Amino acid sequence: MKLFACQACNQVLFFENTACERCGHTLGYLPEENDLSALEPVAGEEGTWRPLSKVAAGSAYRFCTNADRGACNWLVPAGGDAYCLACRLNRTIPDLSGEGHLDQWRKLETAKHRLVYTLLRLNLPIVTRQEDPDGGLVFDFLGDPPDGGKVLTGHQDGLITIALREADDAQREAMRVEMGEHYRTLLGHFRHEIGHYYWNVLVRDGEHLDDFRALFGDERADYQAALQHHYQVGAPPNWQDHYVSDYATTHPWEDFAETWAHYLHIVSTLETARAYGLSIDIHVSDDPSLQAEVAFNPYAAGPFARIAEAWLPLTYAINSLNRSMGQMDFYPFVLAPPVLEKLGYIHDLIHGAAPD
Repeated sequence: MKLFACQACNQVLFFENTACERCGHTLGYLPEENDLSALEPVAGEEGTWRPLSKVAAGSAYRFCTNADRGACNWLVPAGGDAYCLACRLNRTIPDLSGEGHLDQWRKLETAKHRLVYTLLRLNLPIVTRQEDPDGGLVFDFLGDPPDGGKVLTGHQDGLITIALREADDAQREAMRVEMGEHYRTLLGHFRHEIGHYYWNVLVRDGEHLDDFRALFGDERADYQAALQHHYQVGAPPNWQDHYVSDYATTHPWEDFAETWAHYLHIVSTLETARAYGLSIDIHVSDDPSLQAEVAFNPYAAGPFARIAEAWLPLTYAINSLNRSMGQMDFYPFVLAPPVLEKLGYIHDLIHGAAPD
């Protein structure tokens, strides 16, 4: 995630900010321009704003309708859609009258907006359900039914369902421990499930099945049987030598989705590191593999090797910082050479499919 600056006073701003703490200007995010802008109200036009951002100077905007609920800070052109691109992807949101539901939904929207930010930065195609009724991207955020059943987070033909309880930090952490997972976050769920969607778009429909199968395996293997086997038997020994996570061993579809999620973890975090001017220079060793300077745009096309060369030393450093604070590792994963090859495949697939 990049950093922003207030156009009125130069205060540093962050993606979800809605007001500048220094000068008090209202802020709104311009998705097409990738800028968080200070705003001035348009005289005589209630609810209409003009950005101070130079890339949108002179244009008039309104806030997405979900801004009224504190769930969005994105702008839409005045006279255009009521909802921003990220919010137009919603099909179902929770019953906001339920206890804690509004706060949980806001957390879901924060994660989804960060996801959509990354998709836009990567120039990935986003086809809505309105544009493609059979396979367009759409989200359901669902609470568990009162009969004691459980909503399952998952993907099916462009529909991504996220269980509302995942926005409850205590429940999510309990599930992480119960499932023996190193990492379980709302943003991680979104990044994993969107991987299934882009498998359909880029691999299945993009005529990349042969090269996918050569690297990840044959997705025609019985998925339900593979899932049952995974939960009964677990991952094979030494799975870390070939997979990014335990769950990636389940089936080629899950291997792809897990690898896709990690690719999004990596490029997003590297963008943040770049925004802060981070570099790694370990003083006790002159090993070049332990040095890194994140001075490039990780969303741009180019060799995947430069991403890997920056990512690995950065994770070593931040893991060490977390341990110094008594926290779990920031990135508790091992990227063996076969995993790096799969990440490189994702990188090439994205940039090969991105529109000019």
